[in-house]
Amino acid sequence: MTGGYFEIEKISGGYGSGRVVRDVSISIGRGEVVCLLGRNGVGKSTLAKLACGFLRPLSGAVRLAGHEITGARPSENLAVGLTYCPQERVVFDDLTVAENLSLMRANRRLDDLDRYFQVFPRLSERLRQHAGTLSGGEKKLLSLVRGLAEGSDMIVIDEPTEGVQFENVVRMAELIVARKNAGASFLVVEQNLTLVDRIADRIVIMDHGEVVLSAAASEVDREDILTHLTV
Repeated sequence: MTGGYFEIEKISGGYGSGRVVRDVSISIGRGEVVCLLGRNGVGKSTLAKLACGFLRPLSGAVRLAGHEITGARPSENLAVGLTYCPQERVVFDDLTVAENLSLMRANRRLDDLDRYFQVFPRLSERLRQHAGTLSGGEKKLLSLVRGLAEGSDMIVIDEPTEGVQFENVVRMAELIVARKNAGASFLVVEQNLTLVDRIADRIVIMDHGEVVLSAAASEVDREDILTHLTV
């Protein structure tokens, strides 16, 4: 598998010696959004952690812009342009909203985040508030904005819409598409079809730790998606 900006090649792994993910390959081009779908427990989040350095693969390779980053630490991946927005523990609860947003920024300034605050004014209203006091949906918004603000060219986002109101899901989609149009690439783990319909260039579906469908979003039947999202 060659030619992608972000390449996951025959990755297998899980927790300890267990294999939750089996020989999964996904290639994402520059300025492309790939949505990863599937039922709960099929290995989507595990794959994201394997790809981003939070778990070490048992086999396979991960490459970013042609350079192998398999097993690199998350901090090393961030330094070369790979951002990860997790499904759980999405923010630092003991830090303020402003501190969460500025933590990885050299000058700690937030002036250039005004465009995000215009989209999600609730965050700007709560800059001095501890992130742990936000609702679950507000934490997801904070995590997304922090991830986008890091300026990486490759962004992996795990279940960004959990607990998020419909109108903010639509706004999330608009921000992701804007970054895509500016050249950023995305792997988005998601089950909310409102978001998927608005952002996906390609859809990959997993089941039992393996890829069972991979195609352009325009070629995937809604019924095919629903079959793999329902028990």
